Amino acid sequence: MIGKLINELKFFNSHGKSMKMLLLTNLIYGMVIPIIELFIGAYIFRNSSDLSLIVLFQLAVYTGIPLTFMINGFLLNRVKIDKLYSLGMMLSGVSMIAMMSLQELDAKGIFFAGLIMGLSYGFFWANRDLLALNTTHNENRNYYYGIETFFYTNTGILIPLLAGAFIAATDKNGWFDGHVNTAYYILTGFVILLSVIAAFFVHKGDFQNPPKTPFIFFKFDKLWHKMLKLAALKGVAQGYIVTAPTMLILTLVGKEGSLGLLQSIGALISAFLLYFLGRISKPEHRVMIYLIGCLAFVVGSMFNALLYSALGAISFVLFLQFSRPLLDIAYFPISLRVMDFLSKKEKRNEFAYVFNHEFGMYLGRLFGCGLFIVLAKYVSEYFALRYALLFIAIIHLFGVFYARSITKDLDDAGETIQIN
Repeated sequence: MIGKLINELKFFNSHGKSMKMLLLTNLIYGMVIPIIELFIGAYIFRNSSDLSLIVLFQLAVYTGIPLTFMINGFLLNRVKIDKLYSLGMMLSGVSMIAMMSLQELDAKGIFFAGLIMGLSYGFFWANRDLLALNTTHNENRNYYYGIETFFYTNTGILIPLLAGAFIAATDKNGWFDGHVNTAYYILTGFVILLSVIAAFFVHKGDFQNPPKTPFIFFKFDKLWHKMLKLAALKGVAQGYIVTAPTMLILTLVGKEGSLGLLQSIGALISAFLLYFLGRISKPEHRVMIYLIGCLAFVVGSMFNALLYSALGAISFVLFLQFSRPLLDIAYFPISLRVMDFLSKKEKRNEFAYVFNHEFGMYLGRLFGCGLFIVLAKYVSEYFALRYALLFIAIIHLFGVFYARSITKDLDDAGETIQIN
């Protein structure tokens, strides 16, 4: 057993310094993401009991992301990429402070805090995608995203469990004079501290800015249009389910302690399997992995639709915890391979594709969020949480056909581009 661990460590060390620094940075910041995704929604729900405000927050986040991608593209001509990456991580704490400083949670305040979080995600994801593109190549991307997902799932075990238990214990034991929101303030401080540490490590990598060339284009190869359709389908699911687990658990299971425990159980189930997949799988396995991830999403949604109970919600969350990392392991290497190929074929800045890809995701997210708001307001929250999730999962399943078509087109073109 020890020998296998040593071999895995040697294999990790065989990769370049920049890739290792990027993974280390993402490991540390990976502790922040569960707090943002899980407990901001819980904070809004606890202080307003208004599900529409949670979706409004996410809609503001999704609006801020593509705008920030554009801003980031211009700033890359003047500012080092590691500084912009650090800025994205730091803004996540600023957003949480902005929201928790509101005396009353109203639509304007929530949208403003969500917009700041969108700026955070925009700077983070725009530069993270570009750095991943430039520090990996097609043959090691399954491993890169496998180990990154392994990091994320393991932090997803510890952080939600501890944070959820901390909030629940504060509520139960009357800590801080019974002010449960104080627990959220402390978690915000934890987010800021981790963001500072992650920013320190990202500056240790030898990362280079892309060339100073145009990055806004409106005409692309047919292959890129397929990639945008796949991105939009992924965005539809993201836009709808980003808050659904929180609302289902709080509505059907319990409070934040249950939320953290369930997320941790789901992460524990998938962590080592996902590392194993990333370690041994090849580029030709990506479509199959994507299909399995889609089917896990469908199965979890079916349990929720059929049962709509604590058991149904728990089943959905567990299947979702397994589905999302599988989809990421397959999706991101496919998208980066397309960016590799087309940036050379069309002789364009790689960031042009990173930037344009985000708008495909945004359209999908906008549809997903909008669908939830319309259903919750004009039909019922019950219908939006019980039945519409299965509809979203089935729509998302069609992405498998685009993933297969994209991979086939690249194989037929004899795509052999590598990044050193």
